[in-house]
Amino acid sequence: MPLAETLTQLRVGNQKFLIDFYQRSRHLFARWAQRKHRLAAPQAHELLQDTLLDFYDQVADGRITKLPDDLRAFIYGMAQQRLAAQVPAHVPLPAAEAQRRQRLLAQFNQLGADCQQVLTYFYFHSYQFEKMGVKMGFPNATVARLQKSTYLRKLYELVRGGYEPGWAVGTGAADKG
Repeated sequence: MPLAETLTQLRVGNQKFLIDFYQRSRHLFARWAQRKHRLAAPQAHELLQDTLLDFYDQVADGRITKLPDDLRAFIYGMAQQRLAAQVPAHVPLPAAEAQRRQRLLAQFNQLGADCQQVLTYFYFHSYQFEKMGVKMGFPNATVARLQKSTYLRKLYELVRGGYEPGWAVGTGAADKG
């Protein structure tokens, strides 16, 4: 799978790439962790799992926008940083962050289908405006750019409390400009 496609798949929640990476790498990683940090295999496997989840979160929230050329070295480096910072294993998100993400998802779900699709194409699939315009049936890339800006503003207004709950925005052909 091409690197750009891998990131896109991760952004939309498909973790198959990470699962495959874990299955291929866990024994080698455990040997490295034993030699370098004196971790037993079960602790090394947990460390690799937690590190891959950190990597996934960073891809999903946009902190990682390009797949590293040497992913294995990058993941090992992340694991080493986790150990140096003494980050405990399997720590759930802080309650405030989990609630923030749930509220944002609920607000996103209040948007109309077109609005959700445009924002998903742009932010999760990394579509250029030309491709987004074709996919959405817009006359050109400028309309796609304007629609993305309009829909992002609508989401922002939902987040700020500007719309009534249950009112779907961006649902019809009139929104296509």
